[in-house]
Amino acid sequence: MTYSVAVSGASGYAGGEILRLLAAHPDIEIRTVTAHSNAGQPLIEHQPHLRSLAHLTLQETTPEILAGHDVVFLALPHGQSGQYTDALAGAPLVIDAGADHRLTSQDAWDAFYGGTFHEPWTYGVPELPVGGARQRDALVGATRIAAPGCNASTVALSLAPGVAAGVIDPGDIVTVLAVGPSGAGKSLKTNLLAAEILGSANPYAVGGTHRHIPEIAQALAAAGAPADGIRISFTPVLVPMSRGILATSTAPIAQGVTDAEIRAAWEQAYGDETFVQLLPAGHFPRTADVQGANTALMGLAIDRAANRVVVVTAVDNLVKGTAGAAVQSMNIALGLDEATGLSVNGVAP
Repeated sequence: MTYSVAVSGASGYAGGEILRLLAAHPDIEIRTVTAHSNAGQPLIEHQPHLRSLAHLTLQETTPEILAGHDVVFLALPHGQSGQYTDALAGAPLVIDAGADHRLTSQDAWDAFYGGTFHEPWTYGVPELPVGGARQRDALVGATRIAAPGCNASTVALSLAPGVAAGVIDPGDIVTVLAVGPSGAGKSLKTNLLAAEILGSANPYAVGGTHRHIPEIAQALAAAGAPADGIRISFTPVLVPMSRGILATSTAPIAQGVTDAEIRAAWEQAYGDETFVQLLPAGHFPRTADVQGANTALMGLAIDRAANRVVVVTAVDNLVKGTAGAAVQSMNIALGLDEATGLSVNGVAP
């Protein structure tokens, strides 16, 4: 069976990456692409790398144009998806790459986003430990999926195995992330100009203000952490690479836990996973290793002097962090092979 697909926000980075992955998907027909200010223009003018989709023209983003497809992807700025999802009740499968349906707590939404709160959808991080299972189980047959925030899923995947196994203390998590500017979207912003970021590293959303913090806490609570016992110090740093996240996350080692038990927690969580891979002891990933791939590569260190576990994780923020997670979740929801259209191989150099 071939599934018809519409992609909104198709002229942006996330929408373009969704299209790039779907263009190679054997079970998908990309039928409709939409945009806002760029409606009426050829897709190829805004996504010149998508040569196989040169026949498509950007249409207006309206519920009427998005309706009538088997799958609808929404790659819109935060706060804009809800107005369309409310009107797409009849669509068989809708996947939101924005934040509108990620959070289960309205208080968290109000504190970090503001605006209208919309009902939470099934979270699109299949490998995330949830109790004794994986989030993958909840995605089977799902009709509404919230793709993750790229920073949030990277940190959650980094630490959830330790939380689920009880080998780390989630009450003192510190994570620092080197992030490429494509995660901020394609809209023109002065702080993202090449003259501003080349040759510089720029911290932003410092001091507990980043919007992905409640999403991380929500994921770790699902993994088994007490909701009132999660404390996260989260500092993202913009660095001059177009793609990628390198997240260094640390947490205290739980009392009485051995080194072998610590490493076993991550090995058991991800040993059978295709797209989340734990590297051998002493090895740590680079963002270059995951560019273009739907892979999260993870290195684990045990710092007994500081009594902390250190997890270094690399992802491509536009693939595993956003579009790849969305397509992977779509595959599971539709009953297709989970890896269809996705690759573990990066692009080098």
